[in-house]
Amino acid sequence: MSYRAAPRLLISAAHKSSGKTTVTVGLAAALAARGLVVQPFKKGPDYIDPLWLSAATGRPCRNLDFHTQPPKHIRALFESASRDADISLIEGNKGLYDGVDLEGSNSSASLAQWLDAPVVLVVDTSGMTRGIAPLLLGYRGFDPSLRIAGVILNKVGGPRHEKKLREVVAHYTGIPVLGAVQRASAMRIMERHLGLVPANEETEAQAAIAQLRDCVAAQVDLDAVIALAGDTIPVEVSPHHAAAAPAADLRIAVIRDAAFGFYYADDLEALRQAGAELLFVDALGDAKLPDHVDGLFIGGGFPETQAERLEANAGFRADVAAKAKAGLPIYAECGGLMYLSRAIVWNGERRAMVGILPGDAVMHARPQGRGYVRLRETADFPWPRLEPGPGITPAHEFHHSRIENLTGEMRFAYEVVRGAGMGQHRDGLIVGNALANYAHMRSVGASPWAARFAAFCRGVRGH
Repeated sequence: MSYRAAPRLLISAAHKSSGKTTVTVGLAAALAARGLVVQPFKKGPDYIDPLWLSAATGRPCRNLDFHTQPPKHIRALFESASRDADISLIEGNKGLYDGVDLEGSNSSASLAQWLDAPVVLVVDTSGMTRGIAPLLLGYRGFDPSLRIAGVILNKVGGPRHEKKLREVVAHYTGIPVLGAVQRASAMRIMERHLGLVPANEETEAQAAIAQLRDCVAAQVDLDAVIALAGDTIPVEVSPHHAAAAPAADLRIAVIRDAAFGFYYADDLEALRQAGAELLFVDALGDAKLPDHVDGLFIGGGFPETQAERLEANAGFRADVAAKAKAGLPIYAECGGLMYLSRAIVWNGERRAMVGILPGDAVMHARPQGRGYVRLRETADFPWPRLEPGPGITPAHEFHHSRIENLTGEMRFAYEVVRGAGMGQHRDGLIVGNALANYAHMRSVGASPWAARFAAFCRGVRGH
């Protein structure tokens, strides 16, 4: 027996800052409010948009990234996550045809083709009327094999503006207009130095999502969206029987709160598949780590925005430091690295952190590392290799901080082949059984870090 994948759409835009994310979040929430099971996806290495999409749908958003995942893995993940959904929404990144490859092999358009997903283009119509026609014709003509199935007019100036835009699109392009979203404060999510404020940090996240939901539901033809999503090439997929997680023989604490929320759902599942029970803790409010843990994972986030509260919870910081010095295996990425440093320095303020890394996390106005990363493991890499690998690990980074004032002898787990890392072509500072890097990993075939970290935790416990 076989199954057909869920109806699906890829939501993209002509360029960044078109309002694509807010429209997609609102659309996902509006469809979910109708009682549909909506499975969200995000193209590329992103944590913030997936947090909003997960909050809007009640389902973990899955990232689809050509840099860290082979295309077959992307297709398999999409089919698996979509299997019990009524509709799948894939939010693209950047503009529809943008990407680092000249041929566009890693663009949102390429992903749409790989997944046989019709494209809905969100167009920022600010200051535009008749000019929308050549834009749409150009996007449709650039790759005739790509199906641009509809357009959502965004940031529309009013009823007269909407009327002109609809007439132009109908007359010159024939592309269905699925909706016209008026420019309004309700269609915004707070932004700051690294983009949107993540949903795990925004105390009014559900209220913001409700506003987006109501705006989109009132101004977008949801029936037409559902119909387009169902009008796809049938994709027959083999029956899927998810492997049951083995009985847990490890206890791994994961800090997840307003400061640290950047976790791939797949990575957390990979840790469970590796035999770990995950214990979620709050560095802002908990007094200490759980008892009898075998490891600690601290993902990325915005610890600089919570630095005062992190510093104030001195008992928790002291407990992490004590357990680290006693040999607890720790893995930290980006924001987690900052938390393990001596202090976070931002806007003239210095806030004490855990202090097991011999350096300060100093915030800068400009990004200190941004984009795709390629790393080569050094001889000092602490975790066991479970199987022969390619030797180069694909990852990504995006940080405004830099580790400064490093002291003493240092060991690093990675040579940076591409990217910034911690500077001087190195990343992954090793202190005792702790490994901290700016690079964000993805536990996939090329880099099964979750299973390796679990194996390391077992090895440390066994000594």
